[in-house]
Amino acid sequence: MNSIIPMANYLLENSGTLSSNIVDEIIGSFHFDVPEEEIKQAKLMYDEFFVFLAQSLDCQEGSVPDALLSWSKANGEAAARSQLNISKIIIRYPDTRMVFSDFVTRVGIEFGLNTREVVMVIKRVNQMLDLSMNETVFAFERYKDSVIQEAQKEIKELSTPIVPIQDGIAILPLIGTIDSNRSDHLLNRVVPKISPLGVKYLILDFSGIVTIDTEVARHIFTVHSVLALLGIDIAVTGIRPELASRIVNAGIDFTSIKVYGNVKQAIENMTFH
Repeated sequence: MNSIIPMANYLLENSGTLSSNIVDEIIGSFHFDVPEEEIKQAKLMYDEFFVFLAQSLDCQEGSVPDALLSWSKANGEAAARSQLNISKIIIRYPDTRMVFSDFVTRVGIEFGLNTREVVMVIKRVNQMLDLSMNETVFAFERYKDSVIQEAQKEIKELSTPIVPIQDGIAILPLIGTIDSNRSDHLLNRVVPKISPLGVKYLILDFSGIVTIDTEVARHIFTVHSVLALLGIDIAVTGIRPELASRIVNAGIDFTSIKVYGNVKQAIENMTFH
């Protein structure tokens, strides 16, 4: 294995030139165009990759520099931030692997490596590429998931606005499909904001509701009970005939809650009583 050391030193000392050459070779094997900025970034990244490879050649088989994993995570997050599709990253790995295999074979022969040593270096390169790809994908997915969760949070906030309309009276319009997740948001995030606004009468408007089930109805009754304890009167409006039929067929009992045909009727009742 002593012949590995000169090769490792060569990779380390010439990482910049080698990364530029190999990226050009990899890009040349693609059947699609790559933006110049991406090519520039790739050369910088593979400069580091050659350093990682050189440092790992005399390490125990199976081990990988921690810096490589951190580098790969950063690549995945950068790809997600730039709104690249993960497929555009993955599709490049087969050609990259082939170019690296040819490169290692050439350099290995130049440094007098035997077949076993060349195979060992190729395995090390493939291992690093695979782990790099895995970490890149994981980081990409984590970043995308965090963006989606933040967007969903914002959508929930926007889809359950508390709208003051008169002194002490506010409307909470419900839109779309109310599932258990949105019901929990309504109970835990929206309800606590109602009392500080000085609301004495709250109208839950169902005009924009697509469907309802017993689980959602249970949450609404819970909201009703919590607001009643806070001294807030609650009324429900906008229950369309088809929604009313679903409520009856589901065995949901709304008789304990004030129900009005529309918001105007609810406001008139609250104003004069």
